[in-house]
Amino acid sequence: MTTTTLSSIVIDCADPAALAAFYAQATGWQVTGGDPDFVGLEGGPVSLAFQRIDGYQGPGWPNDGKHLHLEFKVPDVDTAKKELTALGATVPGLQPGGADWTVLIDPEGHPFCVMPG
Repeated sequence: MTTTTLSSIVIDCADPAALAAFYAQATGWQVTGGDPDFVGLEGGPVSLAFQRIDGYQGPGWPNDGKHLHLEFKVPDVDTAKKELTALGATVPGLQPGGADWTVLIDPEGHPFCVMPG
């Protein structure tokens, strides 16, 4: 089999520039440009990109309809939760991870997790 390398993860959304700005602030990565329909973000092990979908609605939490979620290791979960909610994330009531991880929801409704690391 040919060796493949994952180069990026593309996330559907309503406003690529706004969601890229949220994740740029959350991660310290750099927005790499784009256009109104597609914006890239680089600085991690793979790049993230955000593409506009007309009529997009977030997957909801804890709905079974979510397709994927991102997980981030952080030095201090409580500090990360405060910083991320200040940027526009929310903390849902359902938290199945106990002390292992915390679920947050980005400004467009995508769940993501932070965990000690």
